[in-house]
Amino acid sequence: MDLSGQKTLIIGWGKTGIASARFLAARGVRIAVTDAKDLSLEKDVLPQLGQDLRASVEWGRYDTSALSSVDMVVPSPGVPPLHPLLKEALERGIPVVSELELASRYLRTPMIAITGTNGKTTTTTLIGEILAKSGRKVFVGGNIGNPLANYVAGPQDADYAVVEVSSFQLQWVEAFHAFAALLLNTTCDHVDYHGSFEAYRAVKERIFNNQGKGDLAVLNADEPRSAVLAESLPSRVRFFSSSQSVDVGLYREGEQLIYRNGQGGRESYPLNIIRLPGAHNIENVMAAILACRACGCTREEVIQAVANFSGIAHRIEFTREIGGVKFYDDSKGTNVGAVKRAIESFSEPLVLLMGGRDKDGDFESLSDLLPNRVKVLVLFGEAREKIRERIGEIVPTLMAPTLKEAIAAARGQAGAGDVVLLSPGCASFDEFNNYKARGEFFQEEVRALA
Repeated sequence: MDLSGQKTLIIGWGKTGIASARFLAARGVRIAVTDAKDLSLEKDVLPQLGQDLRASVEWGRYDTSALSSVDMVVPSPGVPPLHPLLKEALERGIPVVSELELASRYLRTPMIAITGTNGKTTTTTLIGEILAKSGRKVFVGGNIGNPLANYVAGPQDADYAVVEVSSFQLQWVEAFHAFAALLLNTTCDHVDYHGSFEAYRAVKERIFNNQGKGDLAVLNADEPRSAVLAESLPSRVRFFSSSQSVDVGLYREGEQLIYRNGQGGRESYPLNIIRLPGAHNIENVMAAILACRACGCTREEVIQAVANFSGIAHRIEFTREIGGVKFYDDSKGTNVGAVKRAIESFSEPLVLLMGGRDKDGDFESLSDLLPNRVKVLVLFGEAREKIRERIGEIVPTLMAPTLKEAIAAARGQAGAGDVVLLSPGCASFDEFNNYKARGEFFQEEVRALA
């Protein structure tokens, strides 16, 4: 694919935008950049990004004038498909390509791609750990923090590229191909971005685009649509389930995970090797095992790696115990499905902190779960009034404008034996730059309480 001499507009000057610019500039592409924020100060970072990039970048206004003489548009993941710039580009016949799509066209390393509403980062990280500990060289990145374009720009010397993929990235793929593609689950999320749950699910399923008979598709057997989807896929399908047996794949049977390879082979994995809390993490582990067994990892290598895996930051992460009260940081729980999974991970009474910027979340879906699990609900941030209207009458509810005030309120309501759980069910952008900043703030405040 020869892009030399073409002009590409990059929308969004963040981590993904900069990685895309570096990648394209090295291939002789002229770069135009536009962003919702004032880019006048951002020009100062260019000397750190290499001569090719400094020579090729021009800075444009954040309107349709930025599309002048453009051959291709690369939007950052957070730019919604109905954004005026993208709509205008499509009307003009200008190709819109995600960084994921762009990088995948140059990728020479077999890719394992993971998507789903919840569990992507945990599963991606675990697959990387299993492969690495079994002697494979791996790149782990994508939506997890290191854009695929950064890897493709280098020597591509890994045995596998393990890539977390968001629906935002899948929105603009065409030739994208993964030899192993995992769809963990789909619950209502990002409706504000995609327009409907049906559109969101359809975009997630693009992860299986361009797969053939020699490729692997991993599906959750407990999802209603999975059986229908499996019939339409040309690839080898493996299922995982925490509630039913499957003919080919992994399922839970008592205190064991049972693996069937479809050819009469059967092996088991003890459930107690999983150190992560919650039934949802059992599903994440099953998906990871299926991917790694397809890459040739042995049962023994898988067991050892899983047993040593303690999870990722800000995903139901134990923070501290103060006066018999345990504090957990689940700041990565930015949708209602994640909140549900976090709540179900505990048997202790919960003081639950929810709030932030709403993503059109289905908060009512928590109604049946709250009475038996949540002692007090503490709501904060922009979405607090909306959440209170939907579920605030179910359990005792407190309101707080900011997370700092919510933490103080939660501490006042929690007694010995309780758990204070930050699982916002919302984006962080009303108060923080991202979920990581929110989680770090929570942990700092909890440490200050001690």
